[in-house]
Amino acid sequence: MSDIMSYLFETKAVKFCEENKPFFLTSGMISPYFVNTHFLYGNEKEATDFLAYIDTLLEDRINLPKKVFEKVLSQYENNDIFKYTIDTMVKAITDNVNVSEIDYISGGERRDWYFSNMIAYLLKKPHLTLFKDLEAFESTYDFSTTEKVTNIQGKTVLNASDLVTVASNYVRSWIPAVKNLNGKLLWTCYVVDRKEGGTEILQKENIKTISLACVDNSLFEKAFELGIINQAQLDMLKAFYKDHFTTMRDFLVNHPEFIEEALKSTNERTLKRVKLLTEGNLYNL
Repeated sequence: MSDIMSYLFETKAVKFCEENKPFFLTSGMISPYFVNTHFLYGNEKEATDFLAYIDTLLEDRINLPKKVFEKVLSQYENNDIFKYTIDTMVKAITDNVNVSEIDYISGGERRDWYFSNMIAYLLKKPHLTLFKDLEAFESTYDFSTTEKVTNIQGKTVLNASDLVTVASNYVRSWIPAVKNLNGKLLWTCYVVDRKEGGTEILQKENIKTISLACVDNSLFEKAFELGIINQAQLDMLKAFYKDHFTTMRDFLVNHPEFIEEALKSTNERTLKRVKLLTEGNLYNL
């Protein structure tokens, strides 16, 4: 495995569901595994604490970019896993893009900011902090100044992300946000490609994609060898990788209680995601 994959296991960034209890994804789709790429910040606790810290800043958007940057800079200087991840992303970008053609590095609310701010700093590019409601803030590469921005006059953008599944955040927010700024989102670099169609969607938008690692059968087999999952879980994971839509649709057909229970959840995030699934009829049930 690559070092990134090794670190995904070491930080427990890859989680597999219990039998018959798949995870809800941001898109409303379901999956037998989940990838918490932001755990590459160092470990689960540090990553979770940092996300909670970001949440406290969301109402103070003008000061958020600098405060986030100060945290990631300190972590970069003190945590080998995070530093390796960031350095690997920077190398992947410089290997695949003429950096002189990049005008901005962007990152979207919220997990992109674990990565995009440091990449902007290391590449000495101004940073665009994008929010889900399409509002944007421009910072200097060292985040010494930040201001709200509404027009970048045709300049080019590379978005740095944690992972891509079906590219729902890109389609709903990041692509429209950059278009609203009269910018051109030409490239994206993300740590993990879940291999569920998101990369192809981005490529159809004429966005060059760069990923460090992908989730495939070799990852599942390694988890089985390490005793992280059992044979039944491995079988479902392989079936999911071969045809994620049919595998999860068949699961929902055979386990109608799964959605019924999810709709009773008191967790706001779960309710939002199950409603995306049901109201959008994502699995043609």
